[in-house]
Amino acid sequence: MSSSRAYSLPNILTYARIIAVPLVVLCFFIEGQFRGTDFARWTALFIFIAASVTDFFDGYLARAWQQTSTIGRMLDPIADKLLVAASLLLLAADGTIAGWSLWAAIVILCREILVSGLREYLAELKVSVPVTRLAKWKTAIQMVAIGFLLAGPAADRIVDHTTSTGIALLWLSGIVTLYTGYDYFRAGLRHIED
Repeated sequence: MSSSRAYSLPNILTYARIIAVPLVVLCFFIEGQFRGTDFARWTALFIFIAASVTDFFDGYLARAWQQTSTIGRMLDPIADKLLVAASLLLLAADGTIAGWSLWAAIVILCREILVSGLREYLAELKVSVPVTRLAKWKTAIQMVAIGFLLAGPAADRIVDHTTSTGIALLWLSGIVTLYTGYDYFRAGLRHIED
């Protein structure tokens, strides 16, 4: 791969999304201890939104400018999964996601890991499983749910039910995630050998 492809704007946007992951987590440690203050939540939300926007533009620009690359195809889904997983773990640790709602987060995390493993296995067989339109909607719902939950209690002081809306969207995302995960496995099962 030429270095010009590695440092194309679409790939730089993907790298920025990966860098955003520890920054979102760091927001909750600004005062030297783990605390989800209002400032921490608004800052984390701003970084998360900026990172989520890069998810749309990196792929769009790579295709529009014919700058697709192997590293971009590899890092894009990794960046998405890191951002979602780190945010869900952060929100669970802070208690925003608790009780039964943890199951929606667990379903999302398990599906991401299982589908990544399936894609890796199928890649060795030279089999590509394309991303479906529903899987793209799943990602969008996840990102919106996490955005609501990152704002959480800080936003609840301004607009009632922000956290509960985020939890409802998390459950919707969990259901769509379960279906798309099943869809991927059904497509992949045809290629799995004993």
